[in-house]
Amino acid sequence: MTLNIQLSPGSFAEQPADVVAVLVTQGALAKQPGFARLDAALDGALAAHAGADFSGKAEQVLEFPSLGRLAQKRVVIVGLGERRQLDPARLAASLAALARSVGGQRSLAVVMPDKLEGEAIFRAVGEGLVLGAYKFTKYLTGDRRPKQRLAEVLVLKPTGKASAAERRGLELGVALGEAVGVARDAVNEPPNELTPEALAQVARGLAKQHGFKLTVLDKKGIEKAGMKLHYAVGQGSTNEPRFIHMTYTPKHRAKARLAFVGKGLTFDSGGLCIKPAPGMGEMKSDMGGAAAVLGLMAAVAALRPAVEVHGIIGAAENMPDGAAYRPGDIFGSLDGKTVEIINTDAEGRLVLADALTYASRLEPDLIVDAATLTGACIVALGKTCSAYYTSDAKVAKAMEKAAAAAGEQFWHMPLLEDLRSQLDSDCADLKHLGDRWGGSITAALFLREFTGGKRWMHCDIAGPVLADRAKGLYPKGATGHPVLTFTRLVESYG
Repeated sequence: MTLNIQLSPGSFAEQPADVVAVLVTQGALAKQPGFARLDAALDGALAAHAGADFSGKAEQVLEFPSLGRLAQKRVVIVGLGERRQLDPARLAASLAALARSVGGQRSLAVVMPDKLEGEAIFRAVGEGLVLGAYKFTKYLTGDRRPKQRLAEVLVLKPTGKASAAERRGLELGVALGEAVGVARDAVNEPPNELTPEALAQVARGLAKQHGFKLTVLDKKGIEKAGMKLHYAVGQGSTNEPRFIHMTYTPKHRAKARLAFVGKGLTFDSGGLCIKPAPGMGEMKSDMGGAAAVLGLMAAVAALRPAVEVHGIIGAAENMPDGAAYRPGDIFGSLDGKTVEIINTDAEGRLVLADALTYASRLEPDLIVDAATLTGACIVALGKTCSAYYTSDAKVAKAMEKAAAAAGEQFWHMPLLEDLRSQLDSDCADLKHLGDRWGGSITAALFLREFTGGKRWMHCDIAGPVLADRAKGLYPKGATGHPVLTFTRLVESYG
């Protein structure tokens, strides 16, 4: 169900919403017009209820009943943090926290702070509300299925009528929030439903809806194309692999050509080097990189940038079967290099290797790959921060700015050349796995071998794609990370 969000210059007293929320910055609540007007309507109960515990810190939420004193049943105060430090990303996170807290209500009126205006601000409003209202309820039945969900939001601008730019910003924010929802839905789907072919069906739907050019290769097509590493990973499953390529082309001459490559392991058992049972259920999220590419392409459809964007996905299921690939096997690749298999649970880099070679032949200005690639990255950076690897200073700077604007955590990691020797093989051009130490770095170094010397950035997103609790923009479960960062990156080239 799409969340309907509208802008209005009216007063909260005129709105028949179930909940009224007032956004406040940290400190001196009584001096903030929105808070003061609502407090007056409640005969001072708002200030009394807030007391000393609520100061307006970022993402702080206080909720209580209006006790019949307002047209709305409930009142919510949402903290934005210090005004001088407030940026759109933090605003979006606070609004996501608000939407989660009132998710059981049908309608919401949001009172914006005075002098908080502009297209970027209202884009953040749209993003935050849609992301916070997101729920994955597809498989809930009976009493487990929510009876009611947030459907209507009225954003009240106290300083007058919203400008055309602010309305555009809000509409774009809503569309981008829905694009993140595409990625979240894909990761939340159970692996018995989201097979490689089902992932291709999602791409077909996006292509049809938005007019993208689409190519999908089945198992035979992957073999015929020479993607021997991709084929090897998928050969042990009855759910056959797919290779997916979506293309967005602007109406006028493109300012740049970007290729985003996603790892799409719809389930990773580890293959013959099978994973331990604890935690294996989370391996439905091993297609988080592919989900990010799908979400990005939905975002590109809303943005319509002056940039050519290619969304490329290598999809497979890694299973232990009599036909599964083995440690000790040697396979060729689309690039031509031969690869010795060390551990079948390091399958993602094999699928990506062929996809990166394919992407490099498009002659892009930049290749970006996204993958839930290594546990080593989670050990290094935790579950809320992704790593990115590039030796190009301009790309690194653009990525840093994009992540900051999106409100997503990334850390620039080094491509340490002295670790490259770990990938030397006695019997093939490369081993696909190095030592345990520095595992995320050697994985990136392996991928670099297949980029054809093109400008490239690798994003190891193993931690943040699946959250065990709600925080900021992210709900519990699939987060849609890093769709918003990639969207900002595309915008920086347009």
